[in-house]
Amino acid sequence: MSATMLARPRETFPARVSGLTITPVAPALWRVSRTGGAVLGHIERRGSDEVERWAARRVTAGGIRSLPLGEFWSASDAAECFR
Repeated sequence: MSATMLARPRETFPARVSGLTITPVAPALWRVSRTGGAVLGHIERRGSDEVERWAARRVTAGGIRSLPLGEFWSASDAAECFR
């Protein structure tokens, strides 16, 4: 099988927040960056269709580790914590 056949589609983030660029990086995972390019962290969708949560993590200086910011009931709330 080729890598193209194994790749899962990446979803567009379901909310827009001014000043932030949110890019899909894996299924249910998005990178959050400033419009100018600096990476701020990641948002991950957790749970099922019935109980969906959004976890936000801020990247620390150097970008090697991340710190949890919390879990949210909506994608827009998770993204707002990066503004």
